[in-house]
Amino acid sequence: MGKLMTEMRRLNRILIVTNDSTVFTNKNMLLSAFEMFGGRMTEVKKLVARLDTAEKPDGRKLCDVSFGVITTKYGFVPGNYMISGYDKVADCKEDYLDIQERKQFVEQVSYLTQPFEKVIFCIPKDMFAMFLEADLIEKGKVIAVTSPDFKEECEKRGWTFLERKGARVGNENADEIERLIREFCTVSA
Repeated sequence: MGKLMTEMRRLNRILIVTNDSTVFTNKNMLLSAFEMFGGRMTEVKKLVARLDTAEKPDGRKLCDVSFGVITTKYGFVPGNYMISGYDKVADCKEDYLDIQERKQFVEQVSYLTQPFEKVIFCIPKDMFAMFLEADLIEKGKVIAVTSPDFKEECEKRGWTFLERKGARVGNENADEIERLIREFCTVSA
């Protein structure tokens, strides 16, 4: 048990955050937030799986990956929490502001980032702007897949900026994120 705990402590902790999708895999069942959504979220789910199964050259696990979804109905939900489907999914700035007013997801997610070494955001432009405005996440911690409008703001914070290509991430960005996480985990090991 002691060896396992030592190994777990050495793993860098990565949090991946995205928002819900209009494509529900089954609205009528209770499913984990990870399982509930398809559509555009599929790219992010593939990234989660890719990083979660990645190994170091010596065969050990690369990092410990956690996943969460900013949902219209529940606010921020860890990927393994069970949720039920709902009718309306936020898709514009006004909707995101409404979720923020009801659920305070910006403060919640920002607080939850503290124990993680890196946080990967794959969220819409207007939602990402809310995190920039709040300015509650540590310098150097974020990898942001977002609009070019935020490149300069990300750089000021020491965050890594990747231009959004694809539904949420894009294959090119997924490759770059894995490269960045491998590099980070090697340097900080």
